[in-house]
Amino acid sequence: MPDVDGERAWLLTVDGAPQSYVDLDDPQHLEFEYVRRLAHVLDCAAEPGLPLDLLHLGGGALTLPRYAAATRAGSRQSVVEFDAGLVELVAEHLPLPEGAGITVHTADARAWLEAAPADSADVVVADVFGGSRVPAQLTSLEYAREAARVLRPGGLYAANLADGAPFAFLRTQLANFAAAFAEVALVAEPSVLRGRRFGNAVLLASDAPLGVGALARRCASDAFPARVEYGDGLARLVRGAATVGDADAAPSPAPPEGAFSLG
Repeated sequence: MPDVDGERAWLLTVDGAPQSYVDLDDPQHLEFEYVRRLAHVLDCAAEPGLPLDLLHLGGGALTLPRYAAATRAGSRQSVVEFDAGLVELVAEHLPLPEGAGITVHTADARAWLEAAPADSADVVVADVFGGSRVPAQLTSLEYAREAARVLRPGGLYAANLADGAPFAFLRTQLANFAAAFAEVALVAEPSVLRGRRFGNAVLLASDAPLGVGALARRCASDAFPARVEYGDGLARLVRGAATVGDADAAPSPAPPEGAFSLG
């Protein structure tokens, strides 16, 4: 759907849920709160403007890859999107600029990750939803270990997840990634972290110190403030949570009605 406030801005919905927002004239304009937080993560992943090798699991309308191409020129980006019809729709109506360095692959995210070479990405971004839920094959310890294998030393994993109190799903995801990586962190709106509402949370993982100070400042000063949970605060949230393997993995919980509505 076109945005009446932007001449070449578009909102993509999938099954009635808002999925992506793209401004073709301004790829650094990010409408969705969780995308802004993922952008902050990318901004803090390396020195400003430094090109990176990025693997995006889940494509949508390619909002974040467009942002990375604009802010880190020369980056090599691979995007894996399962929905072939969506890939064709976006390519036709929301084309990428020439020389963007973005290659889109129509494939299953887990299968692609398992086939990817070791130490081949600086950053892996996962934003995969089947409808409004993260598929089970992307919620297991084995999946977390595959992400760790594909990342280079010091690389960064970032995932958009969604949950609400008592955070049974989110806690298992943190446990999985804490078992596969040296460090984990979580970025979310304070009201979500306090259990007042269902919402998005960005999980971060790395085999190197995350150095969350700069990210915390960016998230706190954003138009949609968020908090970075790390260290002891995150350990309290995860305490007692068990890892989940492929055999027992389940999709993320279904959101309550209207949780991600267009209003």
